[in-house]
Amino acid sequence: MTDQAPAVPPPPAAPAAGPGAGDPGGAIATMPFDAALAELQGVVGRLEQGNLPLEESIALYERGVALHEHCARLLTDAELRVQRLVESAGGALRALDLTPDGGEEA
Repeated sequence: MTDQAPAVPPPPAAPAAGPGAGDPGGAIATMPFDAALAELQGVVGRLEQGNLPLEESIALYERGVALHEHCARLLTDAELRVQRLVESAGGALRALDLTPDGGEEA
C-alpha cells in the first residue's frame, strides 16, 4: 500500500453572474438606462441575499460596478442634453454646448 493522497476533483466552476456576465462584447455599453438599472437592482438584491460562492459574488459585484458606471454616464449625458436648452430673456430657447465639468463652450 502507498501513502498517496487521494485524487481530489477540481471544484465546479461558478455559474456566470447572469446574461452578459463580465460584459463580453460590450453588452452593458449598449443597454438602455431602464434595462441597466433593473439589472443593477437585481444584482444588488442577489448580493444582499448572500449564500453565493465567493467567485460568483465577486463576478456579480464587478458586473454591478460596470452597470452603475454605465447608468451614471447615461444620467450625466441626459443632464447635459437638458441643460443645453436654456430659455433666453425673450422666451425663445437657445442651445448651449456644455462640458461634463459644468463649463460652457463657445
